[in-house]
Amino acid sequence: MAHPRAGTPARDEDLIDVAAVEQAYYDVKPDPSDPGQRVAFGTSGHRGTSVNGSFNEAHVLAMTQAIVEHRERAGIDGPVFIGFDTHLLSKPAWRSAIEVLAGNGVTTFTAVDDDYTPTPAVSRAILRFNTENPGVQADGIVVTPSHNPPADGGFKYNPPNGGPADTPITNPIAERANQILENGLRDVQRIPFERARDSELVIEYPFSGEYVTALGEVVNLGAIAAAGVEIGADPLGGASVNYWSEIKDFYGLDGLTVVNPRVDPAFGFMTLDTDGKIRMDCSSPNAMASLISRRDEFDIATGNDADADRHGIVTGDAGLMNPNHYLAVAIDYLFSHRDGWLEDAAVGKTLVSSSLIDRVVGGLGRRLLEVPVGFKFFVDGLLDGTVGFGGEESAGASFLTVDGRPWSTDKDGIIMNLLASEILAVTGKTPSERYVELAEQYGESAYARIDAPAGREQKAKLGALSSSQVSATELAGEKITAILTEAPGNGRAIGGLKVTTDNAWFAARPSGTEDVYKIYAESFHGPDHLAQVQEQAQALVDSVLAD
Repeated sequence: MAHPRAGTPARDEDLIDVAAVEQAYYDVKPDPSDPGQRVAFGTSGHRGTSVNGSFNEAHVLAMTQAIVEHRERAGIDGPVFIGFDTHLLSKPAWRSAIEVLAGNGVTTFTAVDDDYTPTPAVSRAILRFNTENPGVQADGIVVTPSHNPPADGGFKYNPPNGGPADTPITNPIAERANQILENGLRDVQRIPFERARDSELVIEYPFSGEYVTALGEVVNLGAIAAAGVEIGADPLGGASVNYWSEIKDFYGLDGLTVVNPRVDPAFGFMTLDTDGKIRMDCSSPNAMASLISRRDEFDIATGNDADADRHGIVTGDAGLMNPNHYLAVAIDYLFSHRDGWLEDAAVGKTLVSSSLIDRVVGGLGRRLLEVPVGFKFFVDGLLDGTVGFGGEESAGASFLTVDGRPWSTDKDGIIMNLLASEILAVTGKTPSERYVELAEQYGESAYARIDAPAGREQKAKLGALSSSQVSATELAGEKITAILTEAPGNGRAIGGLKVTTDNAWFAARPSGTEDVYKIYAESFHGPDHLAQVQEQAQALVDSVLAD
């Protein structure tokens, strides 16, 4: 049920108390005996908020010290590239991390003038350094809770492969960080920020200049400029704000307008998301309502979340595109217009992404790599070129350069947004118009996600399911063709269950932050059949959890 004010401008009463949230970062001391106040790395690092003790100075000091110790164990001897987004807690957390890195004698590269830095720019910097300095390894930290509400903070680690760290790395880091918390931070080595920032250990790095000047290697910006595509780029108050103006100037994109270049820690210019919260989710029609209302002013309008690792595409003919629809269009276009990629380069998708992608990949004669939720599963393939494109249903994706080299092994919402304009410039069709053609060719589906209540024990049980525990043979009138608890692309546990038929599927996964499990479902037989799939999926999962 949508909030009654979803999609309407935020009011004063919706805004965070900026001073209180920032002060709580320093004043609130987390209790490591409380599971909700311990360090826990999800698919995109540790996230929380200062006022309830889940994201505070102590967490960041402990995580940074644990990362330093991980680097020593792993023999990572190069610099740390660090970036932060526009969330209120991001800069204080960046300062805390600088104090610990310098206190441990680690060289750190940070943006010129301490500017905001998108996630993909950090990933690119890591890859570039490691390519140009063989025998030395750099890694990175990005301080961001991505699209989360303004009071939230986030902290994630990118190893030398440039992408999100996998659990063999993050689990020991989290375990060590919690030990440090339990020991009262006695093992943390830090020096005051001003002394650290002025030391030779902290070096300014031209993140934006390096990123922007190289963009022509991955997107056909010449075609966009020549076609005069009118672009409205809305950073949603995030870290990409200055990047879009630099892109406009460097590539002569006279038709590019930076929509709302304002940065505000309360994000008071946003429209409320579906649940009534302020959230910089560029895949949400309610969060993107302001930009959607201006869709007739541009050929292509785009949004990014706060760290620019997600994309949102708005067209005059369709409004905000469904993320799954755009992923299918992007895949179809790229694998038809990138002759420099390996002939057997695969298409990566998460198992909760649309099966339309499967059908498009089959039509292209390409190999599908279906993996659990998490962009980390695409990193190795993007690094060696065996995966040309990796994408998630939550509007996160990246792809190779035109000649098949890695661009960013973390999600890149900027190149995905620019690709929409390249598609229009080269084909004369908006991505939404191209989607209509793909739907006519492969079928149109109904897709949705719902949540169902589940306690901690039930969520743990769901995450550890085996396919033998499911005895059903039919789903919504169709024969079940597969019952999966491991992803077919890499054999990794999906942390839940996926059930498929020829024309429908559902996947159930426990939430990492709420007492619910999530049911993703899709049907190529329309909304009514989707509703049947959802109803039977919930009944099936509930019966298994009740055993």
